[in-house]
Amino acid sequence: MEARKLDDKKLNSPKTLKKEIGLMEAITVVIGVVIGSGIFFKASSVFKNAGTPMLGVLAWVIGGIITMASALTVAEIAAAIPKTGGVFVYLKELYSEKWAFLFGWVQALVYVPGVAAALSIVFVTQATYFVPMTAGQQKVLAIFMLLFISFLNIISTKLGSKVQLISTIGKLIPIFVIIVFGLIKGQVNSFSAPEAATASTGLAGFGAAILGTLWAYDGWVGVGNMAGELKNPKKDLPKSIIIGLAATIVVYILINIAIVKIMPVSEVIASPKAASDAAVILFGKAGAGLVSVGILVSIFGALNGYLMTGVRVPFAMAQENLFPFSKFFGKISDRFETPVNAFVFEVVLAALYVLSGSFETLTNLAVFVMWIFFVMTVAGIFILRSKHKHIERPYKVPLFPIIPFIGIAGGIYILVSTLLTDTAYAVYGLIVTLLGLPVYIYINKKNK
Repeated sequence: MEARKLDDKKLNSPKTLKKEIGLMEAITVVIGVVIGSGIFFKASSVFKNAGTPMLGVLAWVIGGIITMASALTVAEIAAAIPKTGGVFVYLKELYSEKWAFLFGWVQALVYVPGVAAALSIVFVTQATYFVPMTAGQQKVLAIFMLLFISFLNIISTKLGSKVQLISTIGKLIPIFVIIVFGLIKGQVNSFSAPEAATASTGLAGFGAAILGTLWAYDGWVGVGNMAGELKNPKKDLPKSIIIGLAATIVVYILINIAIVKIMPVSEVIASPKAASDAAVILFGKAGAGLVSVGILVSIFGALNGYLMTGVRVPFAMAQENLFPFSKFFGKISDRFETPVNAFVFEVVLAALYVLSGSFETLTNLAVFVMWIFFVMTVAGIFILRSKHKHIERPYKVPLFPIIPFIGIAGGIYILVSTLLTDTAYAVYGLIVTLLGLPVYIYINKKNK
């Protein structure tokens, strides 16, 4: 079925979500989802692959440039199609219902609940620093966290966005402390240290370092899922994506510079938790506690952001009659005016994944497929400009078509790297995606 022409008509549902999210909350959604636990643990692998501190920092810069190119491009699409559902809606309007459904199929059933389950487990694992727990107790607490965050967002989207704002500020405090004291008090001149230049991993190693940073920058596009709830989506959506991601890039680069000023790069490479070790060097044992609290707040914010944005995908699909039991999952609570049923569905799946322990496998399966759709989304700018010239675009990507090509090239690099290094997961992910085809055919026939 051909994509419908873009217009400003409302979704099929007679009731829509309230527009109560401002620019600041949208920015914190971007920052909060992107900055999870990776900022505290990713330094060692990036510097190990890069080989030197200079190349390690450069990898974060290049990864940020590639990600920003994608963000600048998608921001134009988001401003032109400011509807709840984000990438699902973009694919439906620019490609076809079938492509949109396959994206939503994997996103709703595998990726969102899988990531939510993984984040909840990482949260309670980090909590064992303060309170020892058995494996069973950790799973119970992980499910409780899923239920608690969902409850906050079900009561009010505004409340969920405020939680996102507070948690984002909370997670940035220990990060800024490390950055400021590291840059001021850091004594290690790692950028010219002899041991920093002994490793020579070459172009392949530097490419792997960039790949690691691209994974760390992932997640910013989720704010588009909530476009229908932004007070002024045509202006605030591109602003939130660009400002939020730019702030994240600066934070990532500065904290990695601070870390290699605090610790010799050889110790950074050897440490699985370089940020924590750097904090201990700066502040003693209190530093470890500071970073541990920062990690908990950071993961909490990421989990809140993933659930808040992720449930909008099955909700948007249901409102377009492209999801099983659409009337149920597309329903908005009369009392809370939030997509309660979609929330319950995603949280139940996430809880099952926690209990089964299968969330890592599921998310690994889905990652390759998600990036296929993401590259399609970035490339959709050419379809938008050629076939939908009549659509008002309050924002346009600069340096067109150079910027989109940079974003597309970065996405293709991730796809090729994943296909070569995790071939089995990539193939299985495609199979899981294609299993959605008979479901789409059934739903399409039923709608007709």
